[in-house]
Amino acid sequence: MQVKSSVKMNFPRLRQLTEAAVIAAELTGDDLHTDVVQAQVMPFDTGHMEEDSFFVDCKDSGQGKVTLVVSTPYARRLYYHPEYHFQTIENPNAKGEWYKVWLPGGDKENFAKEAFKKFYRKVGGV
Repeated sequence: MQVKSSVKMNFPRLRQLTEAAVIAAELTGDDLHTDVVQAQVMPFDTGHMEEDSFFVDCKDSGQGKVTLVVSTPYARRLYYHPEYHFQTIENPNAKGEWYKVWLPGGDKENFAKEAFKKFYRKVGGV
């Protein structure tokens, strides 16, 4: 018994879905950025770190990588020292390791995955 099959590739649709994935990744980064700011978890003194130096870097979105960046030299020190006593006047939930709730094991660990799925379906028309 011999079986023959033929496959037709819809390359324009594949290209469209690939572009949709890039756009969805960028939108997911923006959505995550907004969620972090609204959660008021970043230390806030003058506002420079959260307002001016916190952004989404999409330069590698074509390779499936979008990065949240805090470009101040002191952000790393604040992030990795949760024992510091942060001011909570502007951001009542300010703490070190402020991304922890969005990482595996955190309360919002599926946030990025669900956001990407939502945006991909919308942009890709699936």
